[in-house]
Amino acid sequence: MDRTAFRIGEVASGAGVSVDTVRYYERLKLLPRASRSSGNFRLFAAESIERVRFIKQAQELGLTLEDIKGLLATGGADECRKVRDLLSEKIEELDKKMRAMKEFRRTLAQHRAACEHELETHGKSACCPVVTHRKAKS
Repeated sequence: MDRTAFRIGEVASGAGVSVDTVRYYERLKLLPRASRSSGNFRLFAAESIERVRFIKQAQELGLTLEDIKGLLATGGADECRKVRDLLSEKIEELDKKMRAMKEFRRTLAQHRAACEHELETHGKSACCPVVTHRKAKS
């Protein structure tokens, strides 16, 4: 079916979001203002569904709605450069978080090993080294 206009519910359903989300995006000017039918229904252009999908996907990649608004305001090579730069920023942020998580995982593994050693060494009379270590720091 090759249609040129969709009601708000159809846009929402086609993009996998709620009607309120479509209204919100329109209010933020992430979507062009919808025209109105003779029955006063909002009528969105066919490309609105893909635009809403893009917005949701960009959010899932860690971009803010403000970031996305900036991206949608440009075109061509400028848009591509902005997307590249924003994605580079997000990759750097993720790399930092991943390094922090790996370090935290190492710490947890060390604590687990200490617990295992204590249990093997002292059995039922074991004193948890993680808890006693934490109490000593407090």
